[in-house]
Amino acid sequence: MAVVSLEVGGRPYELACRDDEAPRLRALAAVVDARMADATRMLGPTNEARRLLLAALMLADELAEVPAPTAPPPAADDDDTAGLAEALDRLAARLEKLAEALEPAGPTT
Repeated sequence: MAVVSLEVGGRPYELACRDDEAPRLRALAAVVDARMADATRMLGPTNEARRLLLAALMLADELAEVPAPTAPPPAADDDDTAGLAEALDRLAARLEKLAEALEPAGPTT
């Protein structure tokens, strides 16, 4: 277990983490510190909680703009092909029923 010394918004922090996580934690703290500096420029002299809140909101806004990853389609194998064929048969049957319902009933008198 490692102890990492970080600085965010001019304030020192020490956090415990696994040894292999220390570089990533430092990089993340640098991103938060940069947003904290942006918040300080935007808000001027205000309390630390407000600056941290604005920094967190800016990061959340950036994260919301990132498209969600999509899972790759599963590899097709015989079981998947059989399941797909059944699903297509069911869909075709439903479409035929819908088409029949939409067709006119014949001449009306």
